[in-house]
Amino acid sequence: MSGPSLDDVTDTPDELDDETAGKLVEEAEEVQDMTGEVCPYPQVEAKKAVQRLDTGELLVQETDHVPSTENVPRAVGDDADAKVWRSGDGLYRIYLEKR
Repeated sequence: MSGPSLDDVTDTPDELDDETAGKLVEEAEEVQDMTGEVCPYPQVEAKKAVQRLDTGELLVQETDHVPSTENVPRAVGDDADAKVWRSGDGLYRIYLEKR
């Protein structure tokens, strides 16, 4: 008998593949460079930007702060659907599509 998996006890956004992530960043309404910034600054800027978007529009936030990949989607809550892309070299993109 096996116990719960990590996905059962965490609430992390779905991850995007490299091709999809590249296409979506070109289609984004806004791209925020948050590299070098730590929470809560990326969360605050994401919430403000999502409020300016129309339904279906996309905000992409680039970060090198790993906790932001969970904290930013949590901060925007039900206002946007979130996905994450991990480059493998310490750069992350958080994709937030306004609901």
